[in-house]
Amino acid sequence: MFDPGFIRLLTESVGEEKARIVLDALGRDPSVSVRLNPSKLTEVPFPDAERVPWSPYGWLLPERPSFTMDPLFHAGCYYVQDSSAMFVGELFRRTFVPEGRPVVLDLCAAPGGKTTDLAASLRAMCGDGFTLLANEVMKARFRVLRENVATWGDSRVAVLSRDPSAFPDRPVFDAIVADVPCSGEGMFRKDDRAVEEWSAQTVAFCAARQRRILSDIWPSLKEGGLLVYSTCTFNREENDGNVGWICEELGAEVLDPGDICGVTRTQRGYALLPGLVPGEGQYAAALRKTAPAGRSGKGDPVLELGATFPAAAAPAGPEIDVDLPTALQYLHGDAVRLPADAPKGLLTVCYRGHALGPAKNLGTRANNLYPKEKRIRKDIR
Repeated sequence: MFDPGFIRLLTESVGEEKARIVLDALGRDPSVSVRLNPSKLTEVPFPDAERVPWSPYGWLLPERPSFTMDPLFHAGCYYVQDSSAMFVGELFRRTFVPEGRPVVLDLCAAPGGKTTDLAASLRAMCGDGFTLLANEVMKARFRVLRENVATWGDSRVAVLSRDPSAFPDRPVFDAIVADVPCSGEGMFRKDDRAVEEWSAQTVAFCAARQRRILSDIWPSLKEGGLLVYSTCTFNREENDGNVGWICEELGAEVLDPGDICGVTRTQRGYALLPGLVPGEGQYAAALRKTAPAGRSGKGDPVLELGATFPAAAAPAGPEIDVDLPTALQYLHGDAVRLPADAPKGLLTVCYRGHALGPAKNLGTRANNLYPKEKRIRKDIR
């Protein structure tokens, strides 16, 4: 099933015993987990859910429900995210010390899981006093990122699509989270193509590309600033090896926040391995930039980079709460009948107090203004 080179590199990276556990786990079904949006929801809406050990907002589910048929999902009340990927947010929370009004960059942000986790963390730390830039260079993936950020609904999160080489060559960011493109060993249970496309050459190519990305973005990080480096792969070339390269070539020191919820410690970071923890796998390390800063970092990177705030738009008119069948009809794109006391004109359709989108109430019926690209396509009956 797996390339012998993968098994060999996995064993060299995590040891023979852990490698056996990982290989056994990769033959099982993937886990399911969600992370609540604390600005919208405080109680998990799924029965028998268990807390993710390293996330104050994360919950493991015993089985996969139909998220598509849950209006709370469409309202941004929670985000479906692999539990091990949530560790990046926890490492950020444990190592980032905000000063003033911090500006943080999520460099490789699509589809938005880590962005929304960072947004919740920064809001808890700073209130409205922060700016989070979520960047994705691939245009198709950027559209998904923009939609997910808008649905999450934090007005301090801006989105942009730039190559790392296009960022300022001066220090403007207090922290950068770089979940860099990788060989994707943590996707093996969810994507057969990831297994088929793996090769030692791919690992070497990814490791080199990661170093290029980090070299390009490094001047934008302030001296003393935080870098959280992460991948969804297991091998040491893309993980500890590249963290060592960052320290030696770019100028940084590894931060050690101590043991975290039984996660495997590596030489320079943390490895979340399937079978040892819930989730599909993640590597993360935290570093402080020690290299001297360049020229002055004054200026607004939001304006300079042309970023936009997709969640900043105000709701459309009065908010009208509807029941579950009506909410699903609305999300499906159907004409809906609103409550008799709903005012005529432009309004916001809500479910359990959470906004879904706009509609124009004509009295006998309402014109559905929910964006076509977001509508439920499956049969809702």
